[in-house]
Amino acid sequence: MSDYEVLVLGSGPGGQKAAIAAAKLERRVAIVERRSMIGGVCINTGTIPSKTMREAVLYLTGLNQREMYGQSYRLKEDVTVADLTMRTAHVVGREIDVIRSQLSRNRVTLLLGSGRFLDPHTVEVADEHGRGTKITADNIIIATGTRPARPDSVEFDDRTIIDSDGMIQLDKVPDSMVVVGAGVIGIEYASMFAALGTKVTVVERRERMLEFCDLEVVEALKYHLRDLAVTFRFGETVAAVERRARGCVTVLESGKKIPADTVMYSAGRHGVTEALNLEAAGLTADARGRIAVDQDYRTPVPHIYAVGDVIGFPSLAATSMEQGRIAAHHACGEPLKGMSDLQPIGIYTIPEISYIGRTEDELTKALVPFEVGISRYRELARGQIIGDTYGMLKLLVSPDDHALLGVHVFGTGATELLHIGQAVMGCGGTVDYLVDAVFNYPTLAESYKVAALDAMNKIRRMARFAD
Repeated sequence: MSDYEVLVLGSGPGGQKAAIAAAKLERRVAIVERRSMIGGVCINTGTIPSKTMREAVLYLTGLNQREMYGQSYRLKEDVTVADLTMRTAHVVGREIDVIRSQLSRNRVTLLLGSGRFLDPHTVEVADEHGRGTKITADNIIIATGTRPARPDSVEFDDRTIIDSDGMIQLDKVPDSMVVVGAGVIGIEYASMFAALGTKVTVVERRERMLEFCDLEVVEALKYHLRDLAVTFRFGETVAAVERRARGCVTVLESGKKIPADTVMYSAGRHGVTEALNLEAAGLTADARGRIAVDQDYRTPVPHIYAVGDVIGFPSLAATSMEQGRIAAHHACGEPLKGMSDLQPIGIYTIPEISYIGRTEDELTKALVPFEVGISRYRELARGQIIGDTYGMLKLLVSPDDHALLGVHVFGTGATELLHIGQAVMGCGGTVDYLVDAVFNYPTLAESYKVAALDAMNKIRRMARFAD
């Protein structure tokens, strides 16, 4: 008999939920994780620290209150890294405690160390002293996550030239910063440090940022970041980064030179698979360390599954959790229906962006007719109360059957607000529900009714013209 029925490698969102789901199905479960990384990258260096830091930045700089109290308003004049890390350390500590408690409560054995395959059913777990223990399992779920990709041409020193993991370990708030890459992580950190007063320059080889988002929303974000003194260099490629006594100089292929205290590379992420000895299990990873899986998250080896960032897109904590649950149920012979294609996207820039469904560009390209309904926070009482006069909610509505085709939110609480639209879309509802619904007043949720009425008025006007 195997030591465990389900063995999970990695305790991030995907691994943790996989282990707990298997335990709820009354299987013998163990999870392998290094002592210093309980909760995975998400808890220790990724999602939770960065979002906690963002919250601390907003609170300490008083950024959201300046509409009311003037542009010079600050809760604290000189925000230090210690101010930011104090809150981060508190939240991370609590989250790790919650995870340990959940695993213990569900009788999931925590094996401290790093795992590597010896054969398809056997994993060696090496502790911090290098002592190995052989563990056998009927089913194995790989949830080892990713690490920031580091281009070979860049000499990272984790002080002046850093990746996203290094952002939460800075010893001081830099006066100036170059962010290479305008993806989600790059733009989130760019907006955070810009709010702190850092002079930020974003370099992106593509012609626009966040290409998968609604163009109007991205333009609004760019406007607000420029208002925080962010400089954008689109269509530019970094040729070299030269370290100097007072920082470094980023040299672009166009010949431009940008001096800065710190350079952060946000060049995508790489699957943490190189130490797993996948060959011993009959598996391989692609050039970016990712493992291929089917719709049930099963690898080419039938009893081995992979979930979370290590399998690539969409690489979100929220989807990773659901992937882990689905994989665990499938491994235990109690399969669930697959995940819906309708997944929310949340981007924690300042201000927030969140959306679900399709964008205007996607619908136009697919020749799908739609009408747009917009609500602006400045027209809502709650928007005025909280001092957010720039936020907006956009509904994309089918003029034929009134179905919601997409919901796009920009501004305070966007990632929370989106779930109302997600619920309506997921249940097959129409914009008519939002027109007739009564929302608490004053709330930001009321923006759904305003946007729905806007869309319906346009559809009705078109119908009158057609008569």
